[in-house]
Amino acid sequence: MAEERSLAAGQRAYEEKRAAKAGMTLEQWLRGKQRQQAQLAEVRKPAPPPKKKGLITRLIDRAHQPLKPTGK
Repeated sequence: MAEERSLAAGQRAYEEKRAAKAGMTLEQWLRGKQRQQAQLAEVRKPAPPPKKKGLITRLIDRAHQPLKPTGK
């Protein structure tokens, strides 16, 4: 497994302990972990775009801005 080879010695030992605690082999543990991360990535959806401000809110925002010079 490619992910197994990329683990540092300390990370590999940590994952082996977690796999043993769960009653699995390291390969099974890493496959399950990878599958779970893929499911989380599918579940996460991008946030909808923000709603456009309403008429009253836009008018109030505009009222709080300084007046523009008239050009004279």
